[in-house]
Amino acid sequence: MSNSSIILGIDPGTQLLGYALLKVENNYQQVLLMDVLKLTSYKDAYEKLEKIHTKVAELIKLYKPQTFAIEAPFFGKNVQSMLKLGRAQGVAIAAAIQAGLDVTEYSPKKVKQSITGNGNADKEQVWKMLQRILLIEEKPQYFDATDALAVALCHYYQTNNAIFIKQKNFKGWDDFIKRNPDKLSHK
Repeated sequence: MSNSSIILGIDPGTQLLGYALLKVENNYQQVLLMDVLKLTSYKDAYEKLEKIHTKVAELIKLYKPQTFAIEAPFFGKNVQSMLKLGRAQGVAIAAAIQAGLDVTEYSPKKVKQSITGNGNADKEQVWKMLQRILLIEEKPQYFDATDALAVALCHYYQTNNAIFIKQKNFKGWDDFIKRNPDKLSHK
């Protein structure tokens, strides 16, 4: 990522879709927006999908994020729920792709692991850690919004650590240091 970027994080859902925008400037993270799209008043499944696509497209147009991260649906026992969730995720991804954004998916376990260090953390634990890391005062009404923020922060962590960078065509630490002398501290 460059010195300044915006990440759009999405927690897909057919009742509540969580979304968050995280601005990162010189490794300082700032929450621009964290909210939910309420879909409970819409009975028609296709109308819900249209609302999701429209909302994601509006967020992209308004905030101009450079990257898009979304939580992958976890595999449950209810096939119908999985199908609905997959469709919600698909239209959100379609809006991002249509805008030319790269899309990255993270499993719920990966997001929790990145934020709390525990892949089995509950939503409250994830929220408490986000509050600490990002210095957020007020608690949002829905955890779907905080989950979306967790997805965005997870994406930042995953794309800005030495292990990920090493996977980007570096041939070990010597090569990394040679290409990034500014990251070396001489004490």
